Amino acid sequence: MGIEADQLAVVPLDTERAKDSAVTGAKAAHLARAAVAGLPVLPGFVLVPAERTGSAPAGDEALRRAWRELAGEDGRPLVVRSSSTHEDTEESSMAGRFASVLDVRGWEEFTAAVRTVLDSARRVQVLHPPERRSADPLDGMAVLVQPMLRAVTGGVMFGADPVEGREDRILISAVSGGPDRLVDGSTQGVRYQLTRFGRLIRTEPAEQAGSARLLGRREITGLVRLAKKTQRVFGSPQDVEFGFDADGRLWLFQARPITAMAVRPPRDARLLGPGPVAETLPGVLQPLEEDLWAVPMSHGLTLALDIAGAAPRRHLRTLPVVTTVDGRAAADLHLLGAVPAAHPLLRFINPAPGARRVSAAWRVGRLRSALPLLALDLMADVDRHLADLPAPQQMLTGRILDAVSWGRAVLSPLHAQESLAGALLGQGSGATAAGEALAELAEGRARGLSDHQLLARHPVLFSLLPPTLGERGALPERTGVTGVPRGVGALPVREGLRLRIRWVQEMQAEMVRELAARRCFGGGVVGLPRLVLLRWEELNRAADGGGLPSDLAERVPRPDSPALPAAFRLVDGRPVAELAAGRGRAGEGQGAGGGFGAGTAWDGHGDRPEHPVLVVRALDPALAPLLPGLAGLVAETGSVLSHLAVLAREYRVPTAVGVPGAVDRFPPGTALSVDGGSGVVERTDGGAPPRTPASGKGAAA
Repeated sequence: MGIEADQLAVVPLDTERAKDSAVTGAKAAHLARAAVAGLPVLPGFVLVPAERTGSAPAGDEALRRAWRELAGEDGRPLVVRSSSTHEDTEESSMAGRFASVLDVRGWEEFTAAVRTVLDSARRVQVLHPPERRSADPLDGMAVLVQPMLRAVTGGVMFGADPVEGREDRILISAVSGGPDRLVDGSTQGVRYQLTRFGRLIRTEPAEQAGSARLLGRREITGLVRLAKKTQRVFGSPQDVEFGFDADGRLWLFQARPITAMAVRPPRDARLLGPGPVAETLPGVLQPLEEDLWAVPMSHGLTLALDIAGAAPRRHLRTLPVVTTVDGRAAADLHLLGAVPAAHPLLRFINPAPGARRVSAAWRVGRLRSALPLLALDLMADVDRHLADLPAPQQMLTGRILDAVSWGRAVLSPLHAQESLAGALLGQGSGATAAGEALAELAEGRARGLSDHQLLARHPVLFSLLPPTLGERGALPERTGVTGVPRGVGALPVREGLRLRIRWVQEMQAEMVRELAARRCFGGGVVGLPRLVLLRWEELNRAADGGGLPSDLAERVPRPDSPALPAAFRLVDGRPVAELAAGRGRAGEGQGAGGGFGAGTAWDGHGDRPEHPVLVVRALDPALAPLLPGLAGLVAETGSVLSHLAVLAREYRVPTAVGVPGAVDRFPPGTALSVDGGSGVVERTDGGAPPRTPASGKGAAA
């Protein structure tokens, strides 16, 4: 057997000694505890090194007797499994690292199976670095032996939802046959999400009404009862493997703690998302960029919400509408009204106090007629001020700082009026700054103009570039089919305001680059990479002779972090994605127009398919050059009134926004259809969605 038989002792599973994980390993000890507590555990025994237990029978005869009693005269098949002190713990499940052997028949197969399991312990030992290797050649390994049950239905059950971090949910993944077909990843199975009371919330994939269900009401009730009992026995929700025999009896095959339980945000944590602001600030902002652009945006949106009476002033005073997470801008989705009310009734009834509603209605009513003129005056003031500014190289350092400060001040009303114009005035002619820019770019490219020449002649082209204090990006090389340029004066009010926001940002960027080019600032030598790490207050303090921060040399730029989830809450400063609920069909979002289209999913990189459906996380204006010729546009977040969505309608691109998990569920190459009217996005290749953590476990241990 690889070791002498007299070195192995037999510990029956239903004894007190078997409950000690230091003797029998975690898997066997958990089953022993469950058996003593009256849970439906198959009988069995555990083989352990004799030195771990003093009085347990050991030797060849004890081994044969235990095998003979369990296999019976008819020689029923057995399952021989690992039970290590290193697996099935709260820190690590070690799933699939050790061997299990199913359908073991006869003494020879039994001894070979035991040898296989013990050898797997040595194999895992070798994989450890020398300092972590145990002096015990079996490294805490024991061998669990039980009868082999021919399960009619089996699977895995989580007594809590580890994805959402919810202990009021139970997840079950079931398959026909034993759970081994599920845990080895060969079969996806059916996933059931239940409440703690056994109410079925949903199944994935959905089971057809009238067809034979994999788990009926009786089976689900039994599993929910088992989940609660195992939690009481072990003190926490468990990850269990189960099976129903031919008589419909439920058996517990394994119980272990749920590892990697997601952190659940507090109930009062704000719901944030990049959608409403990622169109203006799509990239990672450095500290100075955040103070120059995100702070004025937050103040401007706060003004707009206050004027419209959309949020209580006590909230607007204490909660910033726009914040940054890992340098990426995100907005409070509830304050901006980007998510529906929690209760369906509140979607039809305005819960705001009557006085606030009346006051807001009066202001909005007057503003609807006055806003176009107010916006024109503001845009004229901005244009005049920008035109009067000399080149940065001709300005004193103090004048440069004054220009940057003016930019911060004017961005606030620009953002406020832009937001109000979107809510009150609609889109007018439907023209967009990006559409005008693409038309100008097409003509300029045809004339052989460089990027520098194009931007100097047609500043509307800045709408195609995201703001940055760093090196400016290049304009798109190709534009596809565009209309003819008509001038920025033909743009609707909202688009005109958006364009001025971009011009002010670019003016500030040029001023800051000039400050960095002068090198000496605030008593020290500061290049652009260090200058953008300052806060606005620190920049002004240094200009007034206060010196640079002492820790500036240790500061590092914010890295290019991944895009934020479409909706999330913060836990200890980290985003935790909010899973979509109540959205009906899995691929349903909001229709943004453009009709109906079908094609192949594309992420905007690599070879463009013949009929591309662009699938993205956010509606970044930099994607505008990709729109001509698209068969569809799908975004996880964004508004139907957003810049890119409006431009997509111009090009008659079927568009759906707010489609949960689109990037992950529709990878490049997936055949898709997009309904721009209903917002429904469907796979047309018959493929299945990716496996969830509950149904994609590793091989059985």
